[in-house]
Amino acid sequence: MKKEKEKIQEKIVSKPVEEKVEKPKTGLGSKIIGLLRRPKKPEEVGKPGKPEKAQAREEIKKEVKKEEGFLAGILKKVKEKILTEEDVQRFLDEMQTVLLENNVALEVVDKISEELKKNLVGKSVNRKNVNKVILNALKDSILSVLKQEPLDIEDVINACKSENRPCTILLLGFNGTGKTTTLAKLGNYLKKNKHDPVFAAADTFRAAALEQIEIHAKNLGVDLVKHDYGADAAAVVFDAKKHAEARGKDVVLVDTAGRNHADVNLMDELKKICRVNNPDLKILVIDTLTGNDAVEQAKKFNDAVGIDGIILAKADVAEKAGAALSVGYVTGKPIIFMGTGQGYDDIVKFEPEKIVEELLK
Repeated sequence: MKKEKEKIQEKIVSKPVEEKVEKPKTGLGSKIIGLLRRPKKPEEVGKPGKPEKAQAREEIKKEVKKEEGFLAGILKKVKEKILTEEDVQRFLDEMQTVLLENNVALEVVDKISEELKKNLVGKSVNRKNVNKVILNALKDSILSVLKQEPLDIEDVINACKSENRPCTILLLGFNGTGKTTTLAKLGNYLKKNKHDPVFAAADTFRAAALEQIEIHAKNLGVDLVKHDYGADAAAVVFDAKKHAEARGKDVVLVDTAGRNHADVNLMDELKKICRVNNPDLKILVIDTLTGNDAVEQAKKFNDAVGIDGIILAKADVAEKAGAALSVGYVTGKPIIFMGTGQGYDDIVKFEPEKIVEELLK
């Protein structure tokens, strides 16, 4: 047994070792390493001019230039992905559910989906950033829905002032949306911006409406023009405009009765107020908590009198911000302000970016 082991060992020792012949590496990385390890040519030794490292860098740059087109093509195929309609649709299915749950109207969801498909299908994206690319595209699509022609109330007021007349701003909307409180906030906002408003109590229908606006006017130090309950609302507005002209006031803020868009008589009254007084702005106050009902309200009021802008009331307590997307899009009118609390200072200019962030939390 011992002799057999010795014979095997002799064979192993005596057997010539076969040298492995490595195939030359042709990748760009190996070429760079090869350049750095390349010995100097005899004529380069002691040759004045660029230092050794600088010359190596020059050579590297030349090799990179030769190979970069080829390498870039390969890396692009490995790292990038072309988004197909199937890829986008998988995301859309989930997104549509989320938007509908957030009270975004169906027609608005369809519009956003259409924009997303247009922007994403066939797009080449880095595999690591697919989700980020889709999310950014979604934000852009939602923002496009919110980008109505902007409206600055102060620009309208100043335009009226240049014509030596007060600007008449009519607040209207459904029952209980918070019109009177919103009017008080708007009056406070305008006073802080160097304007001098007067309130017109044109809600002569709702119980305690006159007392409510009277308290706001007293608290804010604003003149109030009112008639008795049951009086002609159009006449109240007319008198308020005359009062503003006589006393040099630059804004008339009109509080109107809340009305169901299906109530023909009250809608006719609203049309009469507009016909007699020709307000400079008709602003619809929407209760953000009403969800998709806000869309129908916005459509009906816009059809009836042609609104100029929208204020979203109670936005601070609305868990779902979809109504903001919907009312602006279906009417084509801008959202101007948002109510953010019960205080007089709790009104802010509408910022589409913040609404989008809220939706995508």
